[in-house]
Amino acid sequence: MFEQFYGLNGPPFQLTPDQRFFYGSSQHSRAIAHLTFGLSQAEGFIVVTGEVGAGKTTLIERLLTQLDRRAYVVTRINTTQLSADDLFRLTMAGFGIEPEGQSKAAMLLRFEDVLRDQRAAGRRCLLVVDEAQNLPIPAIEELRMLSNITEGGRASLQTILLGQPQFRKILASPDLDQLRQRVLASYHLGPITSDETRDYIRHRLATAGWVDRPHWQDDAFVAVYTATGGIPRRINRLCARVLLLGALESTNEITAEMVRTTASELDDDLEAGAPPPGAILPAGAAAPSAAGGNGALRGAASLLNGHDADLAPRIAALEERASRQERMLQRIISLASGDQP
Repeated sequence: MFEQFYGLNGPPFQLTPDQRFFYGSSQHSRAIAHLTFGLSQAEGFIVVTGEVGAGKTTLIERLLTQLDRRAYVVTRINTTQLSADDLFRLTMAGFGIEPEGQSKAAMLLRFEDVLRDQRAAGRRCLLVVDEAQNLPIPAIEELRMLSNITEGGRASLQTILLGQPQFRKILASPDLDQLRQRVLASYHLGPITSDETRDYIRHRLATAGWVDRPHWQDDAFVAVYTATGGIPRRINRLCARVLLLGALESTNEITAEMVRTTASELDDDLEAGAPPPGAILPAGAAAPSAAGGNGALRGAASLLNGHDADLAPRIAALEERASRQERMLQRIISLASGDQP
């Protein structure tokens, strides 16, 4: 919706990882350097951890675009709440070995053949495992056992493990001592800085065709950083909603107040479990009417009214928010029906 209003060629703040929008912050640039160093060793494990939404998957997407795909065979595993046997079979399938009806011994023999053939063809085999914090220790040990396969004194398989911060505690387990000894590079991806948050927003907007419409005031960037802590996915979520608000209000100026108001409403939505304005409802769900969609907010204000003078500011805020969301919903319905904002 706001893409058309602001003349953008696509959504600049989508939550799905897309390496086209990769921004090389100091944190992400160091992480890439660690990954590159680890790959240059051609063996063992590379570990990257980070908070939810820190950009680990986008980081890997970026790395893979930089690799000479003629020199690598890459298998990625994204679903990791798996037993050791399921992880083993998924890995085999990723490298083209049909696991159905085969014993583990037969698959291992075939896997060794695949690794040998790829090395003979000048290609290296790389396994990328995301959400590694969900793996049980026996599954992680299964990965270590696969790393034991060598040919001519050289490792045949290299593995990148991506996980949330708690994965570092899992790796510290005494049961994983042998695997830790094979970690050649490790990096924890932290949040970006306030200045980088501004540059990150501008970079993603420019990638989507932004030409300073809407114009972002300097303190609006600071407000985004304050509300998100510099976590890229949180930034994306907030900025998308801010742009939606800007389009619905037909404004070409993004202010700090707009950011703070939107951040507060997002927090309230999460706490209440309510869908955000403009959310697509599941099939069969009833959409709220423009007049009644905020009845709960107005009802709360009505019940509070007159009971305590100290509640007056809270009542006013509830009523203002209800009125604001009704206006937004009216505009969304109008745009959805093809009317001009």
